[in-house]
Amino acid sequence: MSQVKLRKKNISNGKQSLYLDIYPPIYNPDTGKMKRKHYLELHIYKRPKTEVEKSYNQETMALAEYVRAQRQIDLQNRRFDFVSDAKMKSNFIDFFEEEAAKRKGCYNWIMSVRYFKACFGEQLPFTELSETVAEEFADYLLSSPGIGRANRKIGKNTAVAYFGRFILTLKSAFKKRFLPINLGDIVESIAPQETHRPFLFMEELERMADAPCDNPIVKKAGLFSAMTGFRYSDVSTLLWKEIHGSPGNYYILYNQEKTEKAEYFPVSDQTIQLLGSPCHPDEKVFNGLKYDHTVKELKKWLISAKIEKHFTFHGFRHTFATLQLAAGTSIYTVSKLLGHKSIKTTEIYAKIVDSLKKEASEKIKLNTFNIGQNILLDSAP
Repeated sequence: MSQVKLRKKNISNGKQSLYLDIYPPIYNPDTGKMKRKHYLELHIYKRPKTEVEKSYNQETMALAEYVRAQRQIDLQNRRFDFVSDAKMKSNFIDFFEEEAAKRKGCYNWIMSVRYFKACFGEQLPFTELSETVAEEFADYLLSSPGIGRANRKIGKNTAVAYFGRFILTLKSAFKKRFLPINLGDIVESIAPQETHRPFLFMEELERMADAPCDNPIVKKAGLFSAMTGFRYSDVSTLLWKEIHGSPGNYYILYNQEKTEKAEYFPVSDQTIQLLGSPCHPDEKVFNGLKYDHTVKELKKWLISAKIEKHFTFHGFRHTFATLQLAAGTSIYTVSKLLGHKSIKTTEIYAKIVDSLKKEASEKIKLNTFNIGQNILLDSAP
C-alpha cells in the first residue's frame, strides 16, 4: 500500500527540517529518477524553550500534517507527481489562450485573455503566478478599462465574468501539474463590495514590525512593501544598483514589472535602513525571496503579531495606500506612487478612508437625555 509519512531531519541551530517520505518512490520528470524524499522547506525547533517557539512548532506541524494528508489522498488517487520545472517556467498566457480556444469562440473567454494580456503583457511564466497577480488583475478589471472594438468601459458584472474564467484556468493549470498549489481554490472571486481591500492600521503595522518572523527576508520584504507600496513582483526583482542617493535624498530607479515603465520613487531614510548593508550592485535586494515561502511565513507572522484577518502580501500595498491617504497625502500623489494608470483605481482607497472617517465620527456619543436635562436646568431662572 502506498504511504506518505512525515519525518524530521536534524539540521543546524537546534532545528529540524520536515520532509515527506513517499513509498513507493515517485517519478521526478526533471531528473528522470524515482524520488522518495520530498522536503517541505519547513522546520521546527528540536527542543522549544519559549511559548513562542512551542506555538511556532504547533502551527508548523499542523501545516505539514495537512500537506502530508493531501499528498496521501493524491497518491491513492494516482494523481501525485512532482511538478516539472519546465512546465513551471512555461508561459501561462499561452496556456490561458489554449483554454479559451477549447471554448470555440466564447466571447467571455476571449475577452478575459485579452484583458489579462493588457494587464500583464504577452509573457508571464507560471512561476510568477500568485495571489498578488490575481488581486492585481481583479483591480485592473474593476477600474473599468475599455479595450474592446467599441472602447467601452466594462461593468461590474462583466469584470466578475472575466475574472471567473481566469480562476477556471488556474484550476485547470493545477490539475495538469503546471502549478504546485491550487491557486484557483485560494484566490477569491471579485467581491460585491469594491472598496474591500485588506490593510493594516498603523498600530497593527507596528505590531508586525515588533513581532518575530522566522524568515527575515519575508519580514523585510513585507515591511518594505508597506513603506513603499511596491508590488511583490517589484520587490522580488529589485536590485541594489537601482537604489540611489544619500541620507535625506534616497530614491529608487527601476522598471515596474507590471507596466514595464521606468519609475523614479523617493524613499525615506528609515526604508533604506530597513534594507541593511548593500551587496553587489547586480544582486537582488531580497535575495532568496520565494512566493510559496512568503505565503507560509506570512500566515505565521500574522499569528505571532496577534492579527486575525485574511491578509496576503498584496495587503502591504493596500496598507501603504490607505495610510498615506489617511495621513493627508493627496490622492494624485498616491496614485503616482502606486503607478496607477488611472486615478479611478486609487479612488478605491479613498472610499476606504472616507468610511473610516465616518466610523470614527460615530465613536463619540453623548447621552442626549442627560444633555437635555442639563440644558433645562442651566436655563431655569
